[in-house]
Amino acid sequence: MTKPPSRIEQRKAELRREIIDTAFDCFAEKGYHATGIADIATRLGIGHGTFYRYFANKRDIIDHVIDEVSGRVFGSLDQGMEPESAATLDEYAALIDRISDSLNRVLLDDPRTAQLLLFHATGIDDELTDRIYGLLDATEILMARYLEHGVRVGYLRADVDTASTAKAALGMIVAGVVTGMRTPDPAAMAVYSHAVRRLFIDGVAATVR
Repeated sequence: MTKPPSRIEQRKAELRREIIDTAFDCFAEKGYHATGIADIATRLGIGHGTFYRYFANKRDIIDHVIDEVSGRVFGSLDQGMEPESAATLDEYAALIDRISDSLNRVLLDDPRTAQLLLFHATGIDDELTDRIYGLLDATEILMARYLEHGVRVGYLRADVDTASTAKAALGMIVAGVVTGMRTPDPAAMAVYSHAVRRLFIDGVAATVR
């Protein structure tokens, strides 16, 4: 039987979580290069020594922040959102709506996420840039799976180029996120989101709804 964590262990885990979240704030606001360990430690009210007990350096913590971000993005897609959960075009449309709503909450309700992924992380070093590209590639592959399933079942057109369509859809999503960051108007974003959903549904449907 696993021994429950002690209060000291719980506090250490909480502080580690707080350091990551505070670094997330600082990196999103000021950028990685303009943020120092002192900025993170001062905002959190801890000493430099405390920071270095949890993370080796600033580069170490950005990896953990990216882990947090990618976990939020992919964690927003719950077990009821698998490609196989849609057997008809209407079910596929409802599924796309749910996925879009979940991603919007992650990417727009917390502006730090998009700021870090789209503007800051790719300018740090080649390794981190490759990680971000890897996240985009994984997202494209996941989106292609939804299309491939629809083609197999028959509610999407048989001639759909699933890989290219997934790439195009991801591009529309990224463009919407950038627009939402520049002009945070919920009504305008709802209109944009609706347009993207219609393209991703009616544009590939086997029959016009």
